[in-house]
Amino acid sequence: MNELTKKFSRQRTLLLMSLPFVIHLIIFRYIPITGWVMAFQDYKPARPLLSQRWVGLEQFRILFSDPAFYRILRNTLAMAAIKLILGTAFSVLVAVLINETKSKWGRKSVQTISYLPHFVAWVVAANIVLNVLSPDSGPLNNLLMGLGLIKEPVLWLGEPGYFWHIIGWSHVWKECGFGAIIYLSAMTAIDPQIYEAADIDGARRLQRIRYITLPGIKATFIILLIMNIGHLLDAGFEQQYLLQNGLVQDYSEVFTIYILKYGMKMMRYSYAAAAGIFKSVVSIILIFSANRLAARMGEETLI
Repeated sequence: MNELTKKFSRQRTLLLMSLPFVIHLIIFRYIPITGWVMAFQDYKPARPLLSQRWVGLEQFRILFSDPAFYRILRNTLAMAAIKLILGTAFSVLVAVLINETKSKWGRKSVQTISYLPHFVAWVVAANIVLNVLSPDSGPLNNLLMGLGLIKEPVLWLGEPGYFWHIIGWSHVWKECGFGAIIYLSAMTAIDPQIYEAADIDGARRLQRIRYITLPGIKATFIILLIMNIGHLLDAGFEQQYLLQNGLVQDYSEVFTIYILKYGMKMMRYSYAAAAGIFKSVVSIILIFSANRLAARMGEETLI
């Protein structure tokens, strides 16, 4: 006990610095979990939580019998997978390109330009995407028509088959530069002497990337992949909500929009709580499954 007290005493500054974050987690992450009991009730506002009528698993039965639920689940998993694959691939690519740039000014310029969109709110970013894809005077249609690839403007956001890909590529544009920062940090931990030895042995740039850089960030890649897999049912909200329209509604709605539309807006709070529990439980299962699979393969694990 004395040793533990000494550790706390030595690290009291760090503990005090972390205290606001711990309080934030307790207030906004753990206390709201008590609201999960609504999923087992027929919740009516203005009545005490424990005085509601209990209905057991009825809300979950309604949830799983709703055909729209499976359509939403398909959309969520598809968009999340596209964003995960494209986002991860381009974050690594941008990080490698920046790391291989010899000019210090060039590296800083590319890094700044690539991660700047991350700080743009989706309300603004969505308007940029809408303008770029506009059938009237959008740059993309003008470019393709100028190159002779299309004869007339395409209504990109009016075609259901294009919507998932638009979500994926707009996510890459907005987030890959910021994601590359983490991989760049991992690259700085690689011993420069390894690169020098490779140069002496006559290794080319692509060989250095393949046999030194990519293996050097492998642990970071695995950890981030495990964390991202745990968020597969969290494909986003603002992006889809702002870019969707009536023509692509069957392909644009994701789980968070479903909870808002069929739960909160219709005052079906118990139904929304049941959908939220399903989302959280599946996310926990996914992250533990990915972590266990990584452990079996002998890779770095999160837990």
